[in-house]
Amino acid sequence: MIINPEKWKQFEDDYNANHKIDFSKNLEIFEKMLEMARELKVFPRKDPLEGLEHKIRLAKILNSHG
Repeated sequence: MIINPEKWKQFEDDYNANHKIDFSKNLEIFEKMLEMARELKVFPRKDPLEGLEHKIRLAKILNSHG
């Protein structure tokens, strides 16, 4: 829980001002992670619906406490 939202906002603004987004670097990281997932045979999933019931249940719980 953020106790001082104004201080947090200032931190985010300062961080974003000093850390520019490098699209090329981020894409390179993503491609390496995707390659690793494929090598480990965890992507793509054999059954794309695996775990769907759990995700739906979790979404219902999270959305009901808003």
